[in-house]
Amino acid sequence: MIYLYTALGAVGFLCVTALFVWFNNSALKVTRVKRRIEGAPGLKIVHLSDLHGKRFGRKSVRLIETVARQAPDFIAVSGDIIHIYTQKNICVAAEVVSALKEISPVLYVAGNHEMRNKGYRNLRKILIEAGATVLDDRSAEVCGITVTGLNGASLRNDTIEKITPVVSPKILLAHEPQFFEKYINAGYDLILCGHAHGGQWRIPFTGIGLYAPGQGKFPKYTSGVHEKDGGAMVVSRGLGNSKFPLRLFNRPEIIVIEIN
Repeated sequence: MIYLYTALGAVGFLCVTALFVWFNNSALKVTRVKRRIEGAPGLKIVHLSDLHGKRFGRKSVRLIETVARQAPDFIAVSGDIIHIYTQKNICVAAEVVSALKEISPVLYVAGNHEMRNKGYRNLRKILIEAGATVLDDRSAEVCGITVTGLNGASLRNDTIEKITPVVSPKILLAHEPQFFEKYINAGYDLILCGHAHGGQWRIPFTGIGLYAPGQGKFPKYTSGVHEKDGGAMVVSRGLGNSKFPLRLFNRPEIIVIEIN
């Protein structure tokens, strides 16, 4: 009988562990942020980042339905929509953009994973055909506000100085949050970033992440709102995973930003 109890206990432990891992890596969390920006219209923005080719149900139906329930004015995708250039990753990116554009306009800027080889030229074409407005080092006016995208290959040079429009207010989509000072100095009122994956593993009840690329151990910018000189950066914990395939206490995140 003891062997039966041991076996049942082991099976129960494995089931609880599997549920815990699924919940941390696939159960979507909606985070709400409210910002006051002088001169901006009333807007609701859904911010998505770091999909990394992950599906949330068949054709990402859970992701699409959750975004649709927010009724956004536009959807901002701040990079790393793919992980690597495989047919599956590209297909997921295209199907997600195609479904999202039926909800509201989709604005997209490339992250570091898109920039890793020449495949981005084809991916960019596919995303445009799927319905995305690709903001690679350029701006667009959407819903009465100017939105600029800083390509993932342009973060470490002076491109931001060349492309920043002389208008106010304005929003920036840029993948990596560790350049916060540069974004603020350029005069943006709201900056939307991802990349840090929430620090991958987060210490429960503290909001502290353990590691982020470009920032190292115990990074400063992994999630939430960071303010300086009247501007604010909102960092998404992202949706998918990169080289490290497991999130802990760090559920995939959809951010809903209400302006004014």
